[in-house]
Amino acid sequence: MNLEEKIRNSIRDVVDFPKKGIVFKDITPIMMNPKLSNEIVDALYEQYKDQNIDIVAGIESRGFLFGYPLAMKLGLPFVLIRKKGKLPYDKISYDYDLEYGSATIEMHTDAVGHKQRVLIHDDLLATGGSANAAAQLIDKSGGEVAGFNFLVSLDFLNGQEKLNGFTNNITNFVAY
Repeated sequence: MNLEEKIRNSIRDVVDFPKKGIVFKDITPIMMNPKLSNEIVDALYEQYKDQNIDIVAGIESRGFLFGYPLAMKLGLPFVLIRKKGKLPYDKISYDYDLEYGSATIEMHTDAVGHKQRVLIHDDLLATGGSANAAAQLIDKSGGEVAGFNFLVSLDFLNGQEKLNGFTNNITNFVAY
């Protein structure tokens, strides 16, 4: 069984979460499988080790799960992109709409330097709102978006369209 099949077989569908009509793709069973988790980190490392990335950024909170281990394995800094009010130091923020609400995300002002190439990682690409907002923060800080990576993409929601203006280096392991 290849990695895509292993991930797909581990993802649990939760019907009507967080609201009626949504089928939530739950990746928490992957966390219960350290062998699969290590396989994912190894595959991410192989994919990005030669792409001249300076920083890995993860979107709160599930983007931290594989983003931070990837950054460590690549020997790169890891930047936290968090919900409003969670970061203690000077920060920049960006307001955006979600598929079921609105939000503000923040990043420390000293997290990304001018022209630094940043890989943005999250667990899931849906409508692209969170990833686009993260890219806006990177852009606002003077950095460059080197790519986006997701464990899962819900292609029927066309989220990638919001990201194409930053880069065409947009990857995932499993698409629905």
